[in-house]
Amino acid sequence: MELRRVVITGLGAITPIGNTVSEFWDALCKGVNGAGPITRFDSSKFKTRIACEVKNFDSLQFFDRKEARKLDLYEQFAIVASDEAIQDSKITKDNTDFNEVGVVGGFFLRVRIVVIHQHQIMSHAAGDGTPRFNPFIIPKLLPDLAGGHISIKNGFFGPNYSTVSACASSANAIAEGFNYIHYGMFPVVIVGGAEAAVCPPAMAGFEAMRAMTTRNDDPMTASRPFDRDRDGFLMGEGCGCLVLEDLEHALARGAKIYGEIVGCGLSSDAYHITAPHPEGRGAMLCMERALKSAGLKPTDIDHINTHGTSTPAGDTSEAMAISKLFGEHVKDMPINSIKSMTGHLLGGSSAIEAVATVLSLRDSIIPPTINHFNDDPSIDSNLDIVYWEARRKEMTYAMSNAFGFGGHNASIIFKKYQ
Repeated sequence: MELRRVVITGLGAITPIGNTVSEFWDALCKGVNGAGPITRFDSSKFKTRIACEVKNFDSLQFFDRKEARKLDLYEQFAIVASDEAIQDSKITKDNTDFNEVGVVGGFFLRVRIVVIHQHQIMSHAAGDGTPRFNPFIIPKLLPDLAGGHISIKNGFFGPNYSTVSACASSANAIAEGFNYIHYGMFPVVIVGGAEAAVCPPAMAGFEAMRAMTTRNDDPMTASRPFDRDRDGFLMGEGCGCLVLEDLEHALARGAKIYGEIVGCGLSSDAYHITAPHPEGRGAMLCMERALKSAGLKPTDIDHINTHGTSTPAGDTSEAMAISKLFGEHVKDMPINSIKSMTGHLLGGSSAIEAVATVLSLRDSIIPPTINHFNDDPSIDSNLDIVYWEARRKEMTYAMSNAFGFGGHNASIIFKKYQ
């Protein structure tokens, strides 16, 4: 079997710091912070009252009122971001067989459904047991419906499903799309991930786990990956989308090519449902497997876009795994965490981080990790973490990491197209 090269020909993004790819990338490079007080609901009784919300998103600019009511917010984000990516790629029925286009998305928490239909749930609990529920309660609950809407809207008849692996969900979706094309099964796959979890059930749940920051008095410095005084992640929301394509198919239709995916690695921590392996064993394994998949050595990697969530255990574990695997090379391999600006989009985080990594390679620039004030003695001081200001660097290969509850780990290796 001839293995196919996989390239990226379209990008889409809705994020807390920009509602298009160009806005997002410009803000990232400038170190713009998306944090602020929660506006989506009254959070006055919550321990965490801040988040990185998507701003200036009016669903009625994209959907009629009836359609908007049927769609969960994460579905709206996914549809709009995928529209941008598909239009950017310029795939049409004239140059692409839509029977052979797939959609694989990473979507995680569907807890907003509890808020939207809580009156029905409470009425049922207090009533005589007679069910009276809105017919859209199940479609809004299913994590695969965003991909279904994208497929239906565009008439894509390839594989269509969702990957659910907590905060690694969209990285797994990218890996799935890569494999479909790499092994010659389909020429085009739309991949990505979306999340809209700034809502009471999600915030309360993570708050109960003590996973989130409580730096309410200073939201702009709340997300501080790798800093000594980090106290938990800051919730974000939005969507990232990429059009993956067989290189020959892309060249045949004269497509613009952003970059290439050359390898993917997956692993499990096999340790704990929420805590990372204390020595970063699973994280190191998935990075090793990504390198093996790409046929590369650790010294070939020029940059890592880390998972870097700003949690005490998570950042230390990832830093330890990177140091163990890359050794002395860490001094010459800058790493960063854009979650310092976007917050943590959960299932959508690795999708927007993939977009950022692709653009880093294209433009030879690494966005900063903002909010660094004090070095953490538990993190290897040899690590070259890009703090506060973007850095210019010529790069060929970059890795993007994603780790999720349940011990799910994924690493994707991108290459500058040349």
